[in-house]
Amino acid sequence: MPHRLHRRDLLKTSAAWALAPAVLGWDLARAADPYADAKFVDGEPPAIADGSFTIAVLPDTQIYCQSHPEQFLAQTEWIVQNRLARNVACVLHLGDITNHNTPEQWEVAVQAMDTLDGEVPYFLVPGNHDYSEGGRATDRTTRLNDYFPVAKFRGLPTFGGTYDREPDRMENSFHTFEAGGRKLLVLGLEFGPRKDVIRWANEVVAAHAELPAILVTHAYMYFDETRYDWGKYGPEQRWNPHGYGVAQTTDDDVTDGQELWDALVSKHGNFVMTLNGHVLNDGLARLTSQDDAGRDVHQTLVNFQLKPNGGDGWLRLIECRPDGTTAVIHDYSPTRNQWNASAQNRFDLNLAPVAG
Repeated sequence: MPHRLHRRDLLKTSAAWALAPAVLGWDLARAADPYADAKFVDGEPPAIADGSFTIAVLPDTQIYCQSHPEQFLAQTEWIVQNRLARNVACVLHLGDITNHNTPEQWEVAVQAMDTLDGEVPYFLVPGNHDYSEGGRATDRTTRLNDYFPVAKFRGLPTFGGTYDREPDRMENSFHTFEAGGRKLLVLGLEFGPRKDVIRWANEVVAAHAELPAILVTHAYMYFDETRYDWGKYGPEQRWNPHGYGVAQTTDDDVTDGQELWDALVSKHGNFVMTLNGHVLNDGLARLTSQDDAGRDVHQTLVNFQLKPNGGDGWLRLIECRPDGTTAVIHDYSPTRNQWNASAQNRFDLNLAPVAG
């Protein structure tokens, strides 16, 4: 059983693991002013409309688990405190849960996410920093299943299943969440999903063709409003899954955003949105593309890790209106008690109806 970690112990361990910014690529990714385009509004976002429900999104908490656990805990505590007022249907973690895939950092994640247990359903996907020793993503070993095992989720009414060739692992799973009389399929896939995982994912989505679907995976959109596309851009797009050691150790059995679009998302008439983190710079992007049925699919990147304190507690709130087509997005920080009204942080999306 993992032990409970005191914050002072975490800070000691994180100092030993500290990597130079040049190693992480942060030297070229940091903005001189991380809030240059911000339009802060004090207080919480406006109340949701009657009949709406909320999806809460937690991107890249890796620096919280390394150095600022109070930010992570503040996020999940706020979600629980506001679960009724905002009718929170689920919490989706976009990966890079930890920075170095160490027991100490996973324990911080457990303490924060356990706050949601019995209050709000949630699940997590792994990011590159959640793989291999030191979080270097040289292979697909991860401690995710030691700290968030399938057994924790299997008995929940929202749990749908896991990758059929790895039934006791949580890297790839699907869930159905219900709120406001509406049901939603959420599919979570590993970092740079393997080709057979995509086979399984297609089967899952086809079996739930009547439900609006959201794809959650760590690396999909890039900060320039395009999908990751190794075939077109190669290493010009930094941090593409094909550029990590796991690609070399698995005969390049990884997929990036464009490959996921071609092999999975575009093929079904029920995807409404994709969510990913991972990317630095401003950590924000969105793109709307038409699937094979001519429907709009909104693809979104959100990652706050280059803000002060590893993210300043920012999370994304997606309010799904009762009309079934409108999604209202606010980015909010419980630790700052502010929301950001800039165009990349406060916007609406028109969700396409399920085809057929």
